[in-house]
Amino acid sequence: MSSIGKIRRILDLLEHLQSGRVHNATQLAGLCGVSRRTLFRDLKVLQQSGVPILYDAAKEGYWLPQSAFLPPTDFTLAESLALMILAQELAGETRAIPFQKPARDAVLKLMSNLPGELRQHVGETAEHVNIFTEAQPDLQGQRKHYELMLKAVQVHRRVRMQYDSFAERSVIKTLLSPYRLFFLRRSWYVIGRSSLHRAVRTFHIGRMVESELTDDEYEVPPRFTLKRYFGNAWNMIRERGARQQVTIRFQPLVARNVAEVVWHATQRLEWNDDGTLDFHVEVDGLREIVWWILAYGKEAEVLQPKSLRDMVGQHVQTLADQYGISPSTQNAKQRKKSSKPKSSK
Repeated sequence: MSSIGKIRRILDLLEHLQSGRVHNATQLAGLCGVSRRTLFRDLKVLQQSGVPILYDAAKEGYWLPQSAFLPPTDFTLAESLALMILAQELAGETRAIPFQKPARDAVLKLMSNLPGELRQHVGETAEHVNIFTEAQPDLQGQRKHYELMLKAVQVHRRVRMQYDSFAERSVIKTLLSPYRLFFLRRSWYVIGRSSLHRAVRTFHIGRMVESELTDDEYEVPPRFTLKRYFGNAWNMIRERGARQQVTIRFQPLVARNVAEVVWHATQRLEWNDDGTLDFHVEVDGLREIVWWILAYGKEAEVLQPKSLRDMVGQHVQTLADQYGISPSTQNAKQRKKSSKPKSSK
């Protein structure tokens, strides 16, 4: 069952718990059309989310007072549905943004507070809507580091950290003053000033080995913003002093797909008569954009700058050599074939 289907089932359970009657486990399982095992699992989900389910020992049943939460909220169907889908799909158990389970807990409380008719409509409509996100790394073992960084940002205290650095190819130690936490595509990152590097750096939460909150306080520079820090980076790696004007020509097969997306704040599109698209963009560094270009294969050609065209060409040459189909290999095979003496009849 999909995550939306699960939340629809839990909403159904909430409806029965708030009906004003006390139901035992067997009755609730029958009303919800699930096994007792599934019922107890759903009850546990609600309890862990902070929903105060009451148990009547005399009647051996469960119930939930209608006044358990905030007064009824004036949500429309569209608003309720949007909240439920976003919270459940983007903070679910799989392919979701890590560490956002509180969002699921919050939406369960909100849904339990909706009028019964609206809650039913939301649950029924949600079964026909899904959001498919990118595959996410398993960061559950890093939750303690995420929560510690979140606290450090709130109280402005430095963090003593051990970090498995790709750049240094070793585990480094540094005292970090975290400025911002942000999520990009597949993972959480923290940006802050590193005592080891004596500069502001970006650190991947998933590569943290040890972290400890200190008593040392710090202040975020008043002019610091993510926009200023990232500059015109294609994604998040800004190469200072390396701003380049880039033009890529996309073939008709992918041109419309490229044009439909705002890839970068500086992009400019220019359509050609033959259906190709010239994609213009200004970026601080070429290392990130080269991988994006390669993903389009032969449907993309770098027109400028020459340095980027050479980078793509080098990757293509290396790939061809790896598969044994480089021009040099092909030429050698052709020469060998042509040098063979022709057999006489």
